[in-house]
Amino acid sequence: MKNFEYVRIAVAVPVIKVADPMFNAKEIALLAKNACETKNAKVILFPELSITGYTCGDLFNQKTLIKGAEDALNVLLKETSHLNILISVGMPIKTDNQLFNCAVLLKCGKILGAVPKTFVPNYNEFYEKRWFASSVSRISSNINICGQEVPFNENLLFKDSLSALCIGIDVCEDLWVNIPPSSYHTMFGANLILNPSASNETIGKPDYRREIVKIQSAKCITAYAFSSAGQTESTTDVVFSGHAMIAENGSIINEDRFSMESNIIYGDIDVEKLMNDRVKFNTYMGKQEKLNYQYINIDLGYSDNGSLEREVDSRPFVPSNLEERNKRCKEILNIQSTGLFQRMSKIGTKKAVVGISGGLDSTLALLVTVEAMKKLKCPMNNIIAVTMPGFGTTSRTYNNALTLMRELGVTTREISIKESVLQHFKDIGHDVDVHDVTYENSQARERTQILMDIANMENGIVIGTGDLSELALGWATYNGDHMSMYGVNASIPKTLVRYLVKWYAEEQTSGEIQKALLDVFDTPVSPELLPPDKEGKITQFTEKAVGSYDLNDFFLYNMIRNGYEPDKIYFLAQIAFKGEYNDEVILETLKKFYKRFFTQQFKRSCLPDGVKVGSVSLSPRGDWRMPSDASFTLWLEQLNNL
Repeated sequence: MKNFEYVRIAVAVPVIKVADPMFNAKEIALLAKNACETKNAKVILFPELSITGYTCGDLFNQKTLIKGAEDALNVLLKETSHLNILISVGMPIKTDNQLFNCAVLLKCGKILGAVPKTFVPNYNEFYEKRWFASSVSRISSNINICGQEVPFNENLLFKDSLSALCIGIDVCEDLWVNIPPSSYHTMFGANLILNPSASNETIGKPDYRREIVKIQSAKCITAYAFSSAGQTESTTDVVFSGHAMIAENGSIINEDRFSMESNIIYGDIDVEKLMNDRVKFNTYMGKQEKLNYQYINIDLGYSDNGSLEREVDSRPFVPSNLEERNKRCKEILNIQSTGLFQRMSKIGTKKAVVGISGGLDSTLALLVTVEAMKKLKCPMNNIIAVTMPGFGTTSRTYNNALTLMRELGVTTREISIKESVLQHFKDIGHDVDVHDVTYENSQARERTQILMDIANMENGIVIGTGDLSELALGWATYNGDHMSMYGVNASIPKTLVRYLVKWYAEEQTSGEIQKALLDVFDTPVSPELLPPDKEGKITQFTEKAVGSYDLNDFFLYNMIRNGYEPDKIYFLAQIAFKGEYNDEVILETLKKFYKRFFTQQFKRSCLPDGVKVGSVSLSPRGDWRMPSDASFTLWLEQLNNL
């Protein structure tokens, strides 16, 4: 299996005995062996001062403990000399007439470097300055440990020669200051920060600690591993929980606390995604300070495990947590309606024209327009909602459209397009019984003309209903539903449109309108341009033509937001949709996605204005600029070779 630039890291919290380095070193060796041999982890992080224990107190002034720590490290080197894994352990190191709290990194029996802590706390329950000096007091650049000449520097970065992985170190308190050392480490290339820590528990502290890790990983566009002292360090007045975390660019991949036994958590960090984002967000390297960094070469490579130690979200546009999803829906509707409110205010119009089909997109556009009218302090009858039955309109969508318009109190107009389209067919010489693209698009363009002309009559604007998924796939009639005067759904993917309608129904309405909205939520996606069946039911299903919107939205997000290649998107989709779609369906839908995405750019190149809501937008004026005639050959070749 191709590695796809994932690196598996482990965060371990061992059961230790305070001031018993040999016991601790053997436990660390067992955990490192387990992580390497059973999980194929490339990096493992242990807590601050894990060889001695963090809570040794004045025992740190005992030569016996310091010597015992070095002897234990020597044993650890021997017991892990056969393991191809980078190990970070914490221990005290005496040099330059001082004692330093250090992270020591080793691999295959060799010490690669020692990183001294820079910010040494001396407040509340912390009084480390009683024993330890800051890295700013360091004199030596190299020291001798276990008979090895070792780089000794707070600005050490461990750079892999076989992958893009580059590792920097924060030691506990280093993270809690206003500008952590890792802020500089990442600008000089680090994309994984290891933080050996000893952070005790107080009420509210775990949440604060978690947020700091998430924020630093987001600010620095990096992966961040955090390992705090475990429960066996709890003593006298403090309790430790062994808080272990792995974060990536603002999100927690894995986390654990209060394990009673020695414990390891794992996470596969996406080095490709991190490096893509750093290049994409080009202010990342906007200001550089001249710092003296030393790079240590390591040979690790990417993980090739056949599976992932991280969740793959099958609906990346839709939060899986109900509370978070409801919060997101409220915020999105507010952004959409604010955009429309501002547009209408600035052009001096108080009227909006919306085509209502009884489908998802037009329903959401109507709801957004209702909220904008509230902001404008205008009556709802300033919304001119037009339903335009055609050859494919079913009673289900027709009745839902009428119910929504009636219950919302908007001005309702019903204009059948059948006769005008038939006349148009006669004029151009098209056979009404030939249900081809001309048959379909003529209806869409007739509807758009009606809306535009009504807007002219009423001195209003036409509100666009097309969504982000349709724009990505080109699923719109050029100069038909493709066109409007302001597109409120332009950056809302189809998978999210559904939940916005459902949220509005459940949280903002009741009675008949709620019933209608929930039925819209359950209605199959269809343009309803082809005649219904004998029972009056929908016969034209969009997803039969373009593929599942669940799949297409997944492809869109990972292509645009993450910059992934086709084979990686396919790999992730196989994981995300296991049990929902078989591999053949995923692959064929992905091929179709790329073909449509590339060939339909000409429609996106002339889009009307539309409010940006999320991190993925296809506006030709901002987020996505692409030639209309670009070739998709490279992308399809990669998929054809799978």
